[in-house]
Amino acid sequence: MIASLTGNLKQKTPQSIIVDVHGVGYEVIVPLTTFYRLPSQNETVHLWTYTHVREEALQLYGFSAAEEKNVFLLLLGISGIGPKLAVNILSGLPFGELIAAVKKGDVVKLGSIPGVGQKTAARLALELKEKILAIAPADSTDAGPAEEKESQRTEDAVSALVNLGYKAPLAKEAVKKVLQSMNGGIGPGGFSIEELIKESLKVLSRT
Repeated sequence: MIASLTGNLKQKTPQSIIVDVHGVGYEVIVPLTTFYRLPSQNETVHLWTYTHVREEALQLYGFSAAEEKNVFLLLLGISGIGPKLAVNILSGLPFGELIAAVKKGDVVKLGSIPGVGQKTAARLALELKEKILAIAPADSTDAGPAEEKESQRTEDAVSALVNLGYKAPLAKEAVKKVLQSMNGGIGPGGFSIEELIKESLKVLSRT
């Protein structure tokens, strides 16, 4: 069982990446939440991994954070959910939003994830809630959905900018400026994480 990988990021696509570890290239399937946090190509990357063994193949799934891997494993424990669908679920919503939706039993939001129908969404809300609480306690959402969403998005955006080579203080300041602009205009839900990163890069280019 390969539990983690640290090596050179030789290639990356939204579907999978290749990590070179001492001359051996490992193909790793990653959710979009991890993809957006990856460093630039040919830089060092660390991933928490899950090894999925089938009769005809051995597949590696990688995650930038241990919490994401833990939720992935919980998803595999639900009837009807395999590795491919579990990756789709992690990719379908920002990690904080996914956790909040499960805790609240938001079947509508869970059902909006590509590949997840209403029956699967209902199973997620029912079977995953107590297990999720063991990973992320209930008081972690006391700030409310809007605040939680913005906090998670801020963390993801800063992490992505740091991986692109920017110093953490500069990255945080740039993201803060963009969020202030959003809150003063179209609101915190106006931009996706990708747009937030792009707008923050524009701010950094002017400094």
